[in-house]
Amino acid sequence: MHTQTIRIPVAPGISIAADTAGTHGAPTVILGHGGGQTRHSWDKCELQLAQAGYFAINYDLRGHGDSDWSSDGDYSLETRADDLAAVAAHGSRSFALVGASLGGITAMVAASRGLEPQALVLVDIVPKMSPVGVAKITAFMTSNPNGFASLDEAADAISAYYPDRPRPKDLSGLNKNLRQGADGRFRWHWDPSWMKSPRGDPRYLLKMMDDADWTDRVPTLLVRGMKSDMVDDAGVDDLRRRIPHLEIADIGGAGHMVAGDKNDEFNAAVIAFLTRVMPA
Repeated sequence: MHTQTIRIPVAPGISIAADTAGTHGAPTVILGHGGGQTRHSWDKCELQLAQAGYFAINYDLRGHGDSDWSSDGDYSLETRADDLAAVAAHGSRSFALVGASLGGITAMVAASRGLEPQALVLVDIVPKMSPVGVAKITAFMTSNPNGFASLDEAADAISAYYPDRPRPKDLSGLNKNLRQGADGRFRWHWDPSWMKSPRGDPRYLLKMMDDADWTDRVPTLLVRGMKSDMVDDAGVDDLRRRIPHLEIADIGGAGHMVAGDKNDEFNAAVIAFLTRVMPA
Protein backbone atom coordinates (compact mmCIF):
# COMPACT_ATOMS: atom_id res chain seq x y z
CA MET A 1 0.00 0.00 0.00
CA HIS A 2 1.46 3.33 -1.08
CA THR A 3 0.71 6.90 -0.05
CA GLN A 4 0.70 10.02 -2.18
CA THR A 5 1.57 13.46 -0.84
CA ILE A 6 -0.54 16.34 -2.13
CA ARG A 7 -0.94 20.03 -1.38
CA ILE A 8 -4.37 21.55 -0.92
CA PRO A 9 -4.76 25.34 -1.35
CA VAL A 10 -6.86 26.79 1.47
CA ALA A 11 -6.19 30.53 1.22
CA PRO A 12 -4.04 32.92 -0.86
CA GLY A 13 -0.45 31.80 -0.33
CA ILE A 14 -1.46 29.04 2.10
CA SER A 15 -1.64 25.34 1.28
CA ILE A 16 -2.06 22.25 3.41
CA ALA A 17 0.18 19.17 3.07
CA ALA A 18 -1.58 15.82 3.14
CA ASP A 19 -0.88 12.16 2.48
CA THR A 20 -3.57 10.08 0.80
CA ALA A 21 -3.96 6.31 0.67
CA GLY A 22 -6.58 3.98 -0.74
CA THR A 23 -9.00 4.21 -3.65
CA HIS A 24 -10.23 7.68 -4.51
CA GLY A 25 -14.02 7.63 -4.48
CA ALA A 26 -14.28 5.22 -1.56
CA PRO A 27 -15.77 6.56 1.69
CA THR A 28 -13.20 9.02 3.02
CA VAL A 29 -11.61 9.24 6.46
CA ILE A 30 -9.84 12.51 7.26
CA LEU A 31 -7.19 12.36 9.98
CA GLY A 32 -6.35 15.49 11.96
CA HIS A 33 -3.45 15.29 14.42
CA GLY A 34 -3.07 17.04 17.75
CA GLY A 35 -1.43 20.38 18.44
CA GLY A 36 2.34 20.19 18.20
CA GLN A 37 2.24 16.93 16.23
CA THR A 38 2.39 16.23 12.50
CA ARG A 39 0.46 13.95 10.16
CA HIS A 40 3.11 11.27 10.70
CA SER A 41 1.46 10.39 14.01
CA TRP A 42 -1.25 8.73 11.85
CA ASP A 43 1.03 6.88 9.38
CA LYS A 44 0.04 3.37 10.44
CA CYS A 45 -3.62 4.26 10.95
CA GLU A 46 -3.79 5.76 7.46
CA LEU A 47 -2.51 2.56 5.85
CA GLN A 48 -4.81 0.31 7.88
CA LEU A 49 -7.82 2.45 6.91
CA ALA A 50 -6.85 2.10 3.25
CA GLN A 51 -6.49 -1.66 3.67
CA ALA A 52 -9.99 -1.70 5.18
CA GLY A 53 -11.36 -0.13 1.99
CA TYR A 54 -11.39 3.57 2.88
CA PHE A 55 -9.76 6.54 1.17
CA ALA A 56 -7.65 8.19 3.87
CA ILE A 57 -6.58 11.83 3.87
CA ASN A 58 -3.96 12.48 6.53
CA TYR A 59 -3.17 16.17 6.77
CA ASP A 60 -0.84 18.56 8.59
CA LEU A 61 -2.75 21.30 10.36
CA ARG A 62 -1.94 24.86 9.34
CA GLY A 63 1.32 25.92 10.95
CA HIS A 64 2.39 22.32 11.52
CA GLY A 65 4.62 19.87 9.67
CA ASP A 66 4.84 20.58 5.96
CA SER A 67 1.77 22.80 5.79
CA ASP A 68 2.25 26.53 5.35
CA TRP A 69 2.37 28.94 8.24
CA SER A 70 0.06 31.94 8.58
CA SER A 71 2.13 35.06 7.95
CA ASP A 72 -0.45 37.07 9.91
CA GLY A 73 -0.52 34.60 12.81
CA ASP A 74 -4.13 33.60 12.14
CA TYR A 75 -4.64 30.23 13.76
CA SER A 76 -8.19 30.73 14.95
CA LEU A 77 -10.54 27.78 15.26
CA GLU A 78 -12.71 29.25 12.51
CA THR A 79 -9.73 29.37 10.14
CA ARG A 80 -8.76 25.81 11.02
CA ALA A 81 -12.36 24.72 10.41
CA ASP A 82 -12.30 26.35 6.98
CA ASP A 83 -9.04 24.53 6.22
CA LEU A 84 -10.67 21.24 7.18
CA ALA A 85 -13.61 21.94 4.87
CA ALA A 86 -11.16 22.49 1.99
CA VAL A 87 -9.43 19.20 2.82
CA ALA A 88 -12.79 17.38 2.96
CA ALA A 89 -13.61 18.63 -0.55
CA HIS A 90 -10.82 16.34 -1.84
CA GLY A 91 -12.62 13.24 -0.62
CA SER A 92 -15.94 11.58 -1.37
CA ARG A 93 -19.37 12.79 -0.33
CA SER A 94 -19.39 10.20 2.45
CA PHE A 95 -16.63 11.12 4.85
CA ALA A 96 -15.70 10.76 8.49
CA LEU A 97 -13.54 13.02 10.63
CA VAL A 98 -11.01 11.59 13.06
CA GLY A 99 -9.39 14.25 15.22
CA ALA A 100 -6.98 14.09 18.13
CA SER A 101 -6.84 17.00 20.59
CA LEU A 102 -6.58 20.16 18.44
CA GLY A 103 -7.62 18.11 15.40
CA GLY A 104 -10.71 16.97 17.30
CA ILE A 105 -11.59 20.49 18.40
CA THR A 106 -11.22 21.58 14.77
CA ALA A 107 -13.58 18.80 13.68
CA MET A 108 -16.23 19.82 16.24
CA VAL A 109 -16.01 23.47 15.21
CA ALA A 110 -16.17 22.56 11.50
CA ALA A 111 -19.26 20.40 12.07
CA SER A 112 -20.87 23.19 14.07
CA ARG A 113 -20.17 25.59 11.19
CA GLY A 114 -21.92 23.44 8.60
CA LEU A 115 -19.49 20.69 7.53
CA GLU A 116 -21.49 17.47 7.52
CA PRO A 117 -19.48 14.32 8.25
CA GLN A 118 -21.14 10.94 8.24
CA ALA A 119 -19.23 10.01 11.39
CA LEU A 120 -16.93 11.64 13.92
CA VAL A 121 -14.17 10.17 16.06
CA LEU A 122 -12.78 12.33 18.87
CA VAL A 123 -9.43 11.14 20.17
CA ASP A 124 -8.99 12.05 23.82
CA ILE A 125 -10.64 15.42 23.48
CA VAL A 126 -13.89 16.87 24.80
CA PRO A 127 -15.22 20.43 24.78
CA LYS A 128 -14.90 20.65 28.57
CA MET A 129 -11.22 19.82 29.02
CA SER A 130 -9.48 19.34 32.36
CA PRO A 131 -7.82 22.65 33.33
CA VAL A 132 -4.96 20.73 34.95
CA GLY A 133 -4.27 18.80 31.75
CA VAL A 134 -4.48 21.91 29.59
CA ALA A 135 -2.01 23.74 31.83
CA LYS A 136 0.40 20.80 31.80
CA ILE A 137 0.53 20.40 28.03
CA THR A 138 0.71 24.17 27.47
CA ALA A 139 3.70 24.40 29.82
CA PHE A 140 5.48 21.62 27.95
CA MET A 141 4.83 23.10 24.51
CA THR A 142 6.01 26.57 25.48
CA SER A 143 9.17 25.34 27.19
CA ASN A 144 12.50 25.23 25.35
CA PRO A 145 11.72 28.16 23.02
CA ASN A 146 15.31 28.05 21.78
CA GLY A 147 15.02 24.42 20.79
CA PHE A 148 17.38 21.57 21.58
CA ALA A 149 21.06 21.02 20.93
CA SER A 150 20.45 17.41 19.87
CA LEU A 151 17.77 14.79 19.36
CA ASP A 152 18.90 13.23 22.63
CA GLU A 153 18.10 16.45 24.47
CA ALA A 154 14.66 16.55 22.86
CA ALA A 155 14.03 12.92 23.81
CA ASP A 156 14.98 13.72 27.42
CA ALA A 157 12.43 16.56 27.49
CA ILE A 158 9.69 14.29 26.14
CA SER A 159 10.54 11.58 28.67
CA ALA A 160 10.37 14.09 31.51
CA TYR A 161 6.91 15.19 30.37
CA TYR A 162 5.69 11.68 29.58
CA PRO A 163 7.58 9.32 31.94
CA ASP A 164 5.18 6.41 31.36
CA ARG A 165 6.20 6.11 27.70
CA PRO A 166 9.48 4.21 27.17
CA ARG A 167 12.25 6.44 25.87
CA PRO A 168 12.93 5.34 22.28
CA LYS A 169 16.33 3.85 21.53
CA ASP A 170 16.07 4.88 17.88
CA LEU A 171 15.60 8.67 17.76
CA SER A 172 15.25 8.93 13.99
CA GLY A 173 11.46 9.18 14.32
CA LEU A 174 11.87 12.50 16.13
CA ASN A 175 13.04 14.02 12.85
CA LYS A 176 9.39 14.00 11.75
CA ASN A 177 8.42 16.29 14.63
CA LEU A 178 11.55 18.44 14.75
CA ARG A 179 13.30 20.61 12.19
CA GLN A 180 16.96 21.58 12.33
CA GLY A 181 17.64 25.27 11.87
CA ALA A 182 20.62 27.02 10.33
CA ASP A 183 22.07 27.31 13.84
CA GLY A 184 22.08 23.51 14.15
CA ARG A 185 19.44 23.45 16.88
CA PHE A 186 16.32 21.29 16.70
CA ARG A 187 12.94 22.95 17.10
CA TRP A 188 9.41 21.60 17.00
CA HIS A 189 7.95 21.35 13.51
CA TRP A 190 5.30 24.00 14.06
CA ASP A 191 5.00 27.77 14.02
CA PRO A 192 5.77 29.05 17.54
CA SER A 193 3.40 31.98 16.99
CA TRP A 194 0.56 29.44 17.10
CA MET A 195 1.01 29.09 20.86
CA LYS A 196 1.18 32.87 21.25
CA SER A 197 -1.94 33.60 19.23
CA PRO A 198 -5.26 34.08 21.06
CA ARG A 199 -7.11 30.79 21.22
CA GLY A 200 -10.34 32.26 22.52
CA ASP A 201 -12.47 31.75 25.58
CA PRO A 202 -12.85 28.03 26.44
CA ARG A 203 -16.59 28.69 26.74
CA TYR A 204 -16.70 29.47 23.01
CA LEU A 205 -16.66 25.81 21.99
CA LEU A 206 -19.17 24.90 24.71
CA LYS A 207 -21.58 27.58 23.43
CA MET A 208 -21.03 26.45 19.83
CA MET A 209 -21.82 22.85 20.80
CA ASP A 210 -24.98 23.97 22.60
CA ASP A 211 -26.19 25.65 19.41
CA ALA A 212 -25.19 22.81 17.05
CA ASP A 213 -27.61 20.30 15.56
CA TRP A 214 -25.12 17.70 14.28
CA THR A 215 -24.82 16.31 17.80
CA ASP A 216 -28.25 14.67 17.39
CA ARG A 217 -27.54 12.87 14.12
CA VAL A 218 -23.80 12.25 13.54
CA PRO A 219 -22.53 8.93 14.98
CA THR A 220 -19.74 9.90 17.34
CA LEU A 221 -17.05 7.89 19.08
CA LEU A 222 -14.83 9.17 21.87
CA VAL A 223 -11.59 7.23 22.14
CA ARG A 224 -10.27 7.95 25.61
CA GLY A 225 -6.86 7.21 27.05
CA MET A 226 -7.52 5.91 30.53
CA LYS A 227 -4.35 7.59 31.83
CA SER A 228 -5.16 10.91 30.14
CA ASP A 229 -4.90 14.12 32.11
CA MET A 230 -6.91 16.06 29.49
CA VAL A 231 -10.19 14.11 29.60
CA ASP A 232 -11.71 13.41 33.00
CA ASP A 233 -15.06 11.94 34.02
CA ALA A 234 -16.66 15.38 34.22
CA GLY A 235 -15.62 16.09 30.65
CA VAL A 236 -16.99 12.76 29.45
CA ASP A 237 -20.30 13.34 31.25
CA ASP A 238 -20.56 16.79 29.68
CA LEU A 239 -19.94 15.39 26.19
CA ARG A 240 -22.47 12.60 26.74
CA ARG A 241 -25.06 15.21 27.69
CA ARG A 242 -24.37 17.07 24.44
CA ILE A 243 -24.25 13.90 22.30
CA PRO A 244 -26.79 11.44 23.75
CA HIS A 245 -25.83 8.64 21.33
CA LEU A 246 -22.11 8.99 22.12
CA GLU A 247 -20.05 5.80 22.04
CA ILE A 248 -16.88 5.48 24.10
CA ALA A 249 -13.83 3.29 23.58
CA ASP A 250 -11.56 3.27 26.62
CA ILE A 251 -7.95 2.39 25.84
CA GLY A 252 -6.21 1.09 28.94
CA GLY A 253 -2.62 2.16 29.55
CA ALA A 254 -2.87 5.08 27.11
CA GLY A 255 -2.42 8.74 27.93
CA HIS A 256 -3.45 11.79 25.92
CA MET A 257 -1.44 10.58 22.90
CA VAL A 258 -3.64 7.53 22.52
CA ALA A 259 -2.60 6.53 19.00
CA GLY A 260 1.08 6.72 19.94
CA ASP A 261 0.66 4.81 23.18
CA LYS A 262 -1.56 1.94 22.01
CA ASN A 263 -1.55 2.17 18.23
CA ASP A 264 -2.97 -1.25 17.35
CA GLU A 265 -5.78 -1.04 19.92
CA PHE A 266 -6.61 2.48 18.79
CA ASN A 267 -6.71 1.58 15.10
CA ALA A 268 -8.87 -1.47 15.78
CA ALA A 269 -11.41 0.57 17.77
CA VAL A 270 -11.66 3.27 15.10
CA ILE A 271 -11.98 0.85 12.17
CA ALA A 272 -14.59 -1.26 14.00
CA PHE A 273 -16.68 1.86 14.63
CA LEU A 274 -16.38 3.17 11.08
CA THR A 275 -17.18 -0.24 9.61
CA ARG A 276 -20.53 -0.13 11.43
CA VAL A 277 -21.55 3.49 10.81
CA MET A 278 -19.90 4.18 7.42
CA PRO A 279 -19.11 0.87 5.72
CA ALA A 280 -16.41 0.87 3.09
